[in-house]
Amino acid sequence: MLDIKLIRDNPDEIERKLRTKDPKLSLQKILKLDEEVRTLKGRAEQLRGERNQNAKEFGERKRKGEDVAALQAAMEGVKDEISELDRQSAQLEESLKFELSYLPNLPCPDAKVSLDPKENVTLKTTLERPSFSFPPKNHLELNEKLGLFDFKRGAKIAGAGWPAYRGLGARLEWALINFMLDTHRANGFEQWIPPLMGRSEIMLGSAHLPKFEDQLYKVEEHESSLYLIPTSEAVLNGLHYDEILDSDQLPLKYTAYTPCFRREAGAAGSQERGLIRTHQFNKVEMFCITHPSESEGLFEEMLKSAEEILTSLNIHYRSMLLVTGDMSFASAKTIDLEVWLPGQDRYYEVSSLSNCTDFQARRSKIRFKRGKEKPELVHTLNGSGLATSRLMVALLENNQQEDGSVRLPPILHSYLDGVKELIPS
Repeated sequence: MLDIKLIRDNPDEIERKLRTKDPKLSLQKILKLDEEVRTLKGRAEQLRGERNQNAKEFGERKRKGEDVAALQAAMEGVKDEISELDRQSAQLEESLKFELSYLPNLPCPDAKVSLDPKENVTLKTTLERPSFSFPPKNHLELNEKLGLFDFKRGAKIAGAGWPAYRGLGARLEWALINFMLDTHRANGFEQWIPPLMGRSEIMLGSAHLPKFEDQLYKVEEHESSLYLIPTSEAVLNGLHYDEILDSDQLPLKYTAYTPCFRREAGAAGSQERGLIRTHQFNKVEMFCITHPSESEGLFEEMLKSAEEILTSLNIHYRSMLLVTGDMSFASAKTIDLEVWLPGQDRYYEVSSLSNCTDFQARRSKIRFKRGKEKPELVHTLNGSGLATSRLMVALLENNQQEDGSVRLPPILHSYLDGVKELIPS
C-alpha cells in the first residue's frame, strides 16, 4: 500500500507514475476522502480543546458554588458532537484504506515505461535454443507414450486444469522440487512448510486482496473466510504480520515448496492445454525481508539462485526486465526468467522475481528497529524458484529425441535413483 502522505504531498507525480501501470487510475477520490478525514479530525481536535477549557471553567465555577447547569449541558453537546465526528472520520478512514488497497506499487525509476509486454527488455540469453532434425512434439504428444500424467482422470476428479502426475512423472516432479530446495538452502535460504490457506487480513497484507479475490479459491469458515494460496509468497509474508523485527535479524531469506491454486482459465487455446496453465501447480518460492538499503542486492541474490537452477538443468532461457505495464500489482521491479518451449514455439515464464519495496510491509505492518530508534518499514522481495509445471514442459520438449524418449539432465540422475532417460512404453 502506498503512503497517503506521499500521495498528499505529490498527487500529480504519483498519479503520473501509477498510470504507467494502469492508465485509468485516478487519485481524485482518494484525495477527496483524505481531505474529508483531515477536516473531521481537525474539527474534533478543536472541540476537544474547547471541552478541556470548559472542564476547567466548570470545576472553578462549581467550587465557587455558581450555577453550572448551562455549561454542563453545553459540554454534553460538545461530547456528543465529538463522538459523531469520530464515528464519521473512522468510517471515512475505512473507505480511504479500501481505495488505497486498489492502488498498485510505484515502478522503480529504471523501469521502462510502456503498457506493451512486447517491449520488455531482454537482459541476457543463456545457452542455445535447441534445434531438431525432426518435427518436435509437444508435451501432450510425448506423454501419450511416456505416461507421465493423466489429464483425463485429473479432470474426472476436479475438472479441467487439475492434472494428475503418475509413475515417473510424479517422481520427476518430486526430483525437481527437491533439487530446487537443495539449491536454495545451499544459497542461504531457510526452508519452511507454511499453511496452504490464509485469512483475509494475511491475503490483504500480501496484496492478493481485495483486487484479485475473483482469482482465489475461497473457503467459508463460520463467520470468517480462508483462501487457498495462489503462491506461498502470501503466507511467507504473513509469517511476520504485525511484527517489529530487530535490525540484527535481517535479512530473512526463506524458501518453501507448496502447491498453488488459481482460478485462471485453463483453456486459453490449444497451445495452453496440459501443464501450461492449470488451476493447481507446484512451486518452490523464495521470499526475503530486509533493510530498505539492502533490497536491491538481495534481489540479485534471488535472481542468481533461480538462474542457477536453469543452468544446472541445461535449459536455454532468457531474462526479461518487465515494462511498467507488465509488472505485478505489488512490484516495483520485476525480472522474469523465460524458457523456450518447442512444442508451443514460444517462450514462457517459469520464474518471476519482484522487489516490492515497502508496499507489502505497509499493508502487513512489518517493521524493524535499531535499538531504541523509531520502527521503520522493511522491504519484501519474492521470486519463483521455480514453478515446476512449465519447467517440466521445458525439460520434456527441449530434451526429446526422435523416438519420443527424453534425455534427463545429469543433475537429476541421483534424485531419480539413476534414471537417465524416459523411454516410451
